[in-house]
Amino acid sequence: MNKQIENIVEEYKSEKIDRRGFLTRMIALTGTYAAAHLLLEQTGLAQTVVSDKESKKSNVDSSAVEYKNGSVNLSGYLSKPMKKGKYPAIIVIHENRGLNEHTRDVARRFAGAGYVALATDALSRSGGTASFETPEKAREAFGKLEMKDVMSDLNASLDFLNSHKNVKKDKLASIGFCWGGARSFALAGEPNNLKAAVVFYGTAPTNEQLAKVHCPVLGIYGETDTRITSKVPEVDAEMKKLKKYYDYKVYKDAGHAFFNDTGDRYNAEAAKDAWVKTLEFLKKNVK
Repeated sequence: MNKQIENIVEEYKSEKIDRRGFLTRMIALTGTYAAAHLLLEQTGLAQTVVSDKESKKSNVDSSAVEYKNGSVNLSGYLSKPMKKGKYPAIIVIHENRGLNEHTRDVARRFAGAGYVALATDALSRSGGTASFETPEKAREAFGKLEMKDVMSDLNASLDFLNSHKNVKKDKLASIGFCWGGARSFALAGEPNNLKAAVVFYGTAPTNEQLAKVHCPVLGIYGETDTRITSKVPEVDAEMKKLKKYYDYKVYKDAGHAFFNDTGDRYNAEAAKDAWVKTLEFLKKNVK
């Protein structure tokens, strides 16, 4: 680890800068959002320094976990309330950057709200997000993923949560962002025990797949993210036709990835309201 990184880490640990300030400094040092996040994964700083500090601040217990899908090894980041007991659970599915600090933070936030949250690493079969040399190579890996394997791994992640000692049996939800948002919607049509799915600016499945959706779905979108948002009325109409529950909200002046507070498209007002709406939806359908 070079001296510049060490200095930034020390400032963060001594609370001279907060998490957002820490990430801003790392982005400035590495040149891009993607490079900064990958560096945090490669160095283990996201799994250790940031996780330890932010988990303590939120009074949650977080750690790296490994589990199986048949003979395949999967990995992720589990965050849960400190207080002993059983809680509903949620799987958190990342963007097309892989498992990173943004996704870990969402898991911690859910733990703080009374859930056992598992942030999965969809690149587990390829060695895990941290194994890639560059952000470009990590993104290329997404194009090589077989969707049947992705969905199989997500269902195995739900099984892992459902068997966890701190999870209420069959009280399972999913949430995903961008690439992960599409997977969260698709997961609602899989043969599993999912009770609710949240989609943040993710594309919807085909009409044939929508017919298989078996739980309520909440969609969260940004107005200027027209590639995805323009299709939402069609999805709404089809879900109504199928007599399936689909609620959604489009946030004015918000764009793609507006919930990600580590990126430059972050919209604090929209993100705050979307979080409240998400928790209300989950409380109604899962808790």
